[in-house]
Amino acid sequence: MSDSRVSFQALQLANEHRSAYGLRYNDVTRYRKHCANRTHRLRSTLKMTHGKGREFKKLPPLTTDTVKDGHLQLLLFEAERAWAYAQDLIAQSTRPANEGHAGTLRHSATGRFRRSVHWATQLLSHCQALHAASRLSTENLVQATVYTLILNGRFLRYRDDFEDALVQLSVARYLLDELADRAGTSRDQALATLFADEIGPEIRYCAHELGREKAYDVDAIVAELAEQHRNDIIEGCESLLQKLKQESAGSGHGEARKKLQVLMWEGQPVPVRNPELVDVLLKVQEAEAKISATPRDATERQGDKKKQRGKGRKGTGSKKGVAVYDGVLSALSDAEEVARKLVEAQQSTNDAGTSAAGTRDVQFVHAYIVFQLLSRRIQRDLLLVSALLSSHQPQNTSKKEQQVDGRLYPAVVKLLETVVQSLTQMRSLSIVDESPELASAVEARLTFTKARRCSYLAQCYVAVKRYAEAMVLIQHATLHLRETRSTLSTIEGVATAMDATYDLSSGTVDGLDASISEASPSVKKEWFAYNGGTVNGDPKAYQKPLFFDIALNYVQLDMDRLLERAGKAPSKQNKEEMPQPVKSRREEVVRAEAPEPPVQTTSGLSALLGGWWGRK
Repeated sequence: MSDSRVSFQALQLANEHRSAYGLRYNDVTRYRKHCANRTHRLRSTLKMTHGKGREFKKLPPLTTDTVKDGHLQLLLFEAERAWAYAQDLIAQSTRPANEGHAGTLRHSATGRFRRSVHWATQLLSHCQALHAASRLSTENLVQATVYTLILNGRFLRYRDDFEDALVQLSVARYLLDELADRAGTSRDQALATLFADEIGPEIRYCAHELGREKAYDVDAIVAELAEQHRNDIIEGCESLLQKLKQESAGSGHGEARKKLQVLMWEGQPVPVRNPELVDVLLKVQEAEAKISATPRDATERQGDKKKQRGKGRKGTGSKKGVAVYDGVLSALSDAEEVARKLVEAQQSTNDAGTSAAGTRDVQFVHAYIVFQLLSRRIQRDLLLVSALLSSHQPQNTSKKEQQVDGRLYPAVVKLLETVVQSLTQMRSLSIVDESPELASAVEARLTFTKARRCSYLAQCYVAVKRYAEAMVLIQHATLHLRETRSTLSTIEGVATAMDATYDLSSGTVDGLDASISEASPSVKKEWFAYNGGTVNGDPKAYQKPLFFDIALNYVQLDMDRLLERAGKAPSKQNKEEMPQPVKSRREEVVRAEAPEPPVQTTSGLSALLGGWWGRK
């Protein structure tokens, strides 16, 4: 058993259980109950119970040969349980209802705090013995040392012993910086950075209570005090750090793929200071690595299509590309959920964050992840739009009219609607508002996508003979294109983060404008031929305008001249057999004049009186 290695990462184990069982939301009571249940289960598993009933069974002392990782976990959770109980009692003593016995609660808290330091000291002694027997790695020993120093420093700060507390916490911060520099994976680096950020405010508070002039400069305080006291507090600190450097150099080759690439935003790195975020972002990095090979495969597949001309291979490239983007979107959704929970936890605890001043906090990281999620979603939707339009291109160009599937344009409109929603949500992000050029770039792509959506939606209305709505949509598309040109003119020559996500140039805008300008007169012609250009007119009740009838009655048409101008000149045989021109209706209908009644010549009195009574 003495040859078996023990793996025990105190900081990682404590952080995982603190985050999962209440301390993320400052629920100390829940975490204390969890630690109690955990210690009971560990004692049962390790068979370290003290008997049953009233019979007390004394346990044999632990030796270096019999210690397992379970024994180290038991000591860790005993220390965590006592520390959580101390924090719970301190919180109870500050409540107005417990003002009468606040002193008793603080005294009990001090005892529990001292007990947690005792358990941590036992844990450190066992880790040192295992390391001396070459059963525990140097990194694990340094983590146990840091954990003990942090607990001891917090206990001294609670007892207002600020000078010793400042020394303990400064040495712990120095060791955490060394762990971050020598970390083999990005998760270990983020873990060390997280604990360093937690004790940073405590170092600043102790320095302020001691009256230091530059109490805000935590790095300078750590560099000064750690150099003086690290060998006094930690036995053989220099040799320990030298072994840590050798171990990290030897194990760094196998962990290269677990290194998270530096995330950049506007020329500055995005800090990832939480191990949970590192895990999900590593999955995102692995998924995004597959996208770079997708365009090359797609072009090769298009070349194969041109050679084979086979219908069975149609659309395979787009399907594979969409599947790759779905994997990236799934990983980014998980990362967004983790970042959102961290932001909610920070807001619920009314904490401004433990990161150093001037650095980007977890809210910025959450906004960055949401931006990347929306960017990949837009790329996926645009890929689907191009795949749909390319799959329905007319294959026979000799035909003047090509039937288009009635489901094509509604599907394209639906995809463009999701792009508009993503761009609208992207426009409301804080990191976009902080950059005027990026905000203008997002706004230009938003108006351009609205113009495309109006154009395809007009085609949907044309298909169902609703030309008035189609003309209104074409006018809206023209207005959106005008806004796009105006916005692009303000950021001409400026590179933004949207260039890689959604490529938009003046040539693309001109192409859409030309297609809209070409579609407008054709829609008007179809509308006029359908119902004469009326909005609510019924095509069945449509009558020709009045001037057609007038021309038929009064104008004698020269059909030969009309056919000649139309390119359909009649043959000579048709000219010989051509009937006489049809006369107009006035020439055909000649009515006989009605004979006028003979005029009777009357004279005398009867003629005079007949005129009075109406007789002629």
